[in-house]
Amino acid sequence: MTNLIQQTYNRLKKIPGGHFLFSRFIGYAAPYSGTISADIEEIKEGYARISMKDRRYLRNHLKSIHAIAMMNLAELATGLAINYSLPKNARGILTNLAIEYKKKARGTLTAECFCAIPSNNTRTEYEVTAEIKDKQKDVVAIAKARWLVGPSF
Repeated sequence: MTNLIQQTYNRLKKIPGGHFLFSRFIGYAAPYSGTISADIEEIKEGYARISMKDRRYLRNHLKSIHAIAMMNLAELATGLAINYSLPKNARGILTNLAIEYKKKARGTLTAECFCAIPSNNTRTEYEVTAEIKDKQKDVVAIAKARWLVGPSF
């Protein structure tokens, strides 16, 4: 068994356009996450940084980025941070996701997540936080995700 996210990212990040290809790979592998067309900028053990451009189809009636688009971005950031860090014989599944919106979001948004690195595949829940900031570095939302890590099948 291999950690497919880690293996694919580490291979693609070395080639020109690799981040773009990996971003599209994730969008294909997780189709709903792909709806926000996120750009995966960096992943390493216990960390992910992902951005999302302000696009008309992501906006709400208030001409700001829709709350669910931001939640999708936060889920993707927390999921990549923890799943990249998993041992080869483990898997993670989201069990809870909550978000607090701080202000209207406009322009390119960046979600950043730091998390604990699971050392084994023992069934354990990890609470992971992602901050979403706008171009001015103002926090527009904070999400808390609970990931259940356990043995892979």
